[in-house]
Amino acid sequence: MKKQVFVGGSLRDSARRIAEAWHRAERGEASVAQDNVTFLTWSALASVMTEKRYELLRHLHRHPAVSIRALGRDLKRDFKRVYEDVIALEAIGLIERDGDLLRAEYDEIQASILLDAPAA
Repeated sequence: MKKQVFVGGSLRDSARRIAEAWHRAERGEASVAQDNVTFLTWSALASVMTEKRYELLRHLHRHPAVSIRALGRDLKRDFKRVYEDVIALEAIGLIERDGDLLRAEYDEIQASILLDAPAA
């Protein structure tokens, strides 16, 4: 599965993607699960997706963690910083939590960044 990250899109763009999926379902076309995250600006994405958080996602993709503490040990990082990263990534849908189990079950993140979008 892939997760698509859109940067600079509008509410209208999100509504269009939802409407397209709805119409495909109405026509009886095979549905493909989509998992999208939209950021209004590049700055919003850059404030969330740090190098350490990218490393954390890559690790969770290969090795789901039984807890934040275990994840911190695996990454050889301070618990408080790992906790903050997990909360931030979970809030935007890049980490899934099932009880204490932490996962990033998608195979890729595709980013689409509009160059003509207003800068923040």
